[in-house]
Amino acid sequence: MPQVPVCCQNKKSGLWKNKLFLVSVSILALVALSYIFQIFLPFRKILFQYFKSIWWAVALGLFLGGVIDYYIPREYISKVLSKKSPVTIFNAVFLGFLMSACSHGILALSIQLHKKGASNPAVVSFLLASPWANVAVTMILISLFGLKGILIILAAIIIAINTGFIFMFLEKQGLIENNKNTVEVPLEYSIKHDFYGRLKNYKFNLNSLRQDIRGVAKGLIMLSQMVLGWILLGMLLASLAGAFIPVHFFHKFMSPTLLGLMITLGLATVIEVCSEGSSPLAFEIYRQTGALGNSFVFLMAGVVTDYTEIGLLWSNVGKRVALWMPLVTVPQVIILGYLFNLFLK
Repeated sequence: MPQVPVCCQNKKSGLWKNKLFLVSVSILALVALSYIFQIFLPFRKILFQYFKSIWWAVALGLFLGGVIDYYIPREYISKVLSKKSPVTIFNAVFLGFLMSACSHGILALSIQLHKKGASNPAVVSFLLASPWANVAVTMILISLFGLKGILIILAAIIIAINTGFIFMFLEKQGLIENNKNTVEVPLEYSIKHDFYGRLKNYKFNLNSLRQDIRGVAKGLIMLSQMVLGWILLGMLLASLAGAFIPVHFFHKFMSPTLLGLMITLGLATVIEVCSEGSSPLAFEIYRQTGALGNSFVFLMAGVVTDYTEIGLLWSNVGKRVALWMPLVTVPQVIILGYLFNLFLK
């Protein structure tokens, strides 16, 4: 009996340990089954809706991540987002506000910032601020909730800042990992002068353009290998939840009570997919129940407890960072949600 070459054995075993491959096969298998068994048809429809909603955000996040990887020196990120100072947290939150990508699109950028030397507290603050406090979602929430939408945005920013400060304390106490990608930057180092120097020496021609494209593509592919498996896993589980959990269940159990908040927290953990897509669903919860706090918990908890975010932090940033994030953020989300229900009926 012929022996399988060792190289082929390694490739096979490596392939079956690849998260992206396993999740992709699972999704394709369920989609194929939906053409045979009617019970899986809702799954396919919801999955395709999710793909339609977030593909651009994921693609944009990966592309910007590739651009950052190739064009932005590690010293720039270390200078702005690695100092053990409150200014670092405010910089991270402000940068998150400028990003117009949903939670899954922002994952690629967060990991890229970590690779470039941003401190772990800054990465967490950026990750928390981006999905719900960015410019695009601000407009969506205000259009749906009116002035109460501004309260949701302010609450999201407060949680991002508070969490950043708490993580700075945890880092100082050695309770979370330090970012080993951070480089020491001299105090006199000037990003402005370095940028103008690089711009002055840059010669645009066909060869440099080809080199730029290859460099961005290399960073994009590396980033895709890190995050796409987690993103697809999130979409798979969210599609299954959306297909097989009855709609009336959401409205029946999401009452403006502490129990309703906890149930909302659990559901948001499973079905959160995209900030732009979740915003109308959060408004529907508010319209049906009058519980603004539940809508806030639904929006925020989908980020702070989402397995995609926690899994990426666990595998790329640090296991203790991943464990501390829900421990620090979930109580803040529940408290603010409860106060919203109490005072904003």
